[in-house]
Amino acid sequence: MASSSTPLNDFSPRFGLAYSPGWSNGLLAKLTGRPGKIEELTVAYPTGNPPYGLTYLSPEPPQFAQPFVGALTGTQYPQQFPVNVPPYNVSASNPFAVNWSQYEPIDGAISYFYKNRTPYAMTGNFTIERQIGSSYLGTASYVGILGRHLLTSVAANPGDPSLCLSLSQPQDVAPGTPTCGPFGENGVYSRANGTVLYGTRAPYSNAIGSDGYFAAMGNSNYNALQLTLKRTKGPLTLLASYSFSKSLNWSSNLQEQVNPYNYRQEYGLSAFDIGQNVVFSYNYELPLEKLFHATNRLAQGWAVSGITRFATGLPVTFASLGDNALMGVGNNGVNGIGIDLPDVLAGNLEINHDPRKGQPYFDTSLFSPNALGTQGNASRRPFFGPGMDNWDIALHKTTKFAEARTLDGYVTQAAAPRIAQAAAKFMF
Repeated sequence: MASSSTPLNDFSPRFGLAYSPGWSNGLLAKLTGRPGKIEELTVAYPTGNPPYGLTYLSPEPPQFAQPFVGALTGTQYPQQFPVNVPPYNVSASNPFAVNWSQYEPIDGAISYFYKNRTPYAMTGNFTIERQIGSSYLGTASYVGILGRHLLTSVAANPGDPSLCLSLSQPQDVAPGTPTCGPFGENGVYSRANGTVLYGTRAPYSNAIGSDGYFAAMGNSNYNALQLTLKRTKGPLTLLASYSFSKSLNWSSNLQEQVNPYNYRQEYGLSAFDIGQNVVFSYNYELPLEKLFHATNRLAQGWAVSGITRFATGLPVTFASLGDNALMGVGNNGVNGIGIDLPDVLAGNLEINHDPRKGQPYFDTSLFSPNALGTQGNASRRPFFGPGMDNWDIALHKTTKFAEARTLDGYVTQAAAPRIAQAAAKFMF
């Protein structure tokens, strides 16, 4: 794994202290969990690159019963286990002989570009507040965020589609020798004129397979109109909010690689983009005392509260698990899905917004596998999925027995899957 230099002009001072008490017996040991019980690594992307470890990733989707045989081409890939891991005392003066052929082609080895800069975001907002009457406060805001130098996965040794296409027909190669096609980036080919080519990848040899590295090269932007209305007077407490927004980026997570020959081609909707979002949170004290002209404990303390949300759906992410693009960039660790996309014909997708009809969500006949040597003309996220309607409602009652003693009861209900709950709380 390549190391990255530290930019000396990025100041982010932090100070932290972790202390694990040394009590190993008695009550204090039970309370603290004994020595050394400190949470450490919580989020990381650890990987064991050869020869110090190995996570095998097949160059193509394998057969289930034979994980070292490619399901599409029938290629028999080398058995790479058990791994002969070097001892811990390996150094320049105490070298360890490595038989690299057992690891080749090296696939899925993650690294970081050594010239990476620190990612950052520039945020701006403009807000107008206005009191409406004596009970309401309204706000209207524009929020904009620009992300720069975001970590993005890109292939370190992609295949050359044009080179593979030039070896894809029987007349292009020597009689009886293999032709180039999907998942063939690491093959050995003989041209009709006798020239031997060791794979179609560059800039490294075919001993290196599909290996992505993280480069701080991605950009993103977010723009939103945000409206809120707030009421805190009388029996009704209300907070209503609405946002109309769009989020765009090159890739939305570590598994989404970009086209190594055209980085900006993937620019589009973020996987987490929600165009419109409406949320109401409320609490209303029921006027049962006035309604029934009663002042007893039975009529006092009733209220309804809840959170209601209406939101448009998330974008539907498309991917093709083949390698018709002939770049062989499907693996970037355990999460890789490649860059291949389907071809789509111009036409009406006829989105089905009612799943109860038992029909496909969109017209699948407009899509087909991408043409050989191309990435596919469909966008990564061409349309949105179903939206969200969610209600969380609580009916609760507070009964005062004395100045310092109260009993709270709750009944809650939520939309499908419908869940009802009852609870009581006694405070003293």
